[in-house]
Amino acid sequence: MLRERLIVILILLPIGVGLAALGGWFFAVFVAAILAVAAWEYGRLFMRGGYRPCRAILVAGVALLALTRHLWGAGDSVPVLVGLTLLAMGYHTVAYARGQNTAAFDFVITLGGYLYVGWLGGYLISLRNLPGGLYWALLVIGAIAIGDGFAYLFGHLLGRHKIAPNLSPGKTWEGYVGGIFGAAAGGALLGAVFGLMVPEITCRWGLIFGLILGVVAPLGDFGESMLKRQFGVKDSGRLLPGHGGLLDRLDSWFWAAPIGFYLILWLV
Repeated sequence: MLRERLIVILILLPIGVGLAALGGWFFAVFVAAILAVAAWEYGRLFMRGGYRPCRAILVAGVALLALTRHLWGAGDSVPVLVGLTLLAMGYHTVAYARGQNTAAFDFVITLGGYLYVGWLGGYLISLRNLPGGLYWALLVIGAIAIGDGFAYLFGHLLGRHKIAPNLSPGKTWEGYVGGIFGAAAGGALLGAVFGLMVPEITCRWGLIFGLILGVVAPLGDFGESMLKRQFGVKDSGRLLPGHGGLLDRLDSWFWAAPIGFYLILWLV
């Protein structure tokens, strides 16, 4: 398992960092593509429970939200979200008229997918589009990645006390504390390095961001576990050996990207 995880990381990391370095449409299309796959996995989770969200509308809508985020930013993308919401309601209203008795729930699931995968995931683009955004994005995602590594290590070596056995049996308080330590230390280190390129990034800000994200971002992992446990699914997909699906890999990023974005706007 660990070997598979490392191989996937070594393959995908240079691709992700390279496209983030290119920025612009290269990165926006990349993010739109991975979010579209995650939206497909999200819809499939609910279909296992007998619901029928429209995955075509969901996947296309999530990709559109990501691309318009690059074009117009979060505020000016709201009309797109409104239009997609109306489209989803129209579709599921017709579906109910044709005898689909879960249509009301299906509409809420589709809308939830827009917000959870498309709107929150779009903050990866918003983060990259900030001044000095490449280094801010690498700081935020890097701190979370380091924190995840420390959480896995501490949990594997020292884990004794379960946080929420019914929700995520493998997560322990020892791993959680180790993850916070790793995210804070990693954020401080990355802040010191990236500060050489962007003066606003400092070791202190890296430490603060890493600490905050290390505390709250794991809730994204628990949130996705809630969705999977609801329908008795271990992973959202099998696209990434050792990791599961893209939704499994992005769950904490859906928290880290928007929180990191607003921390930068409000504090720095």
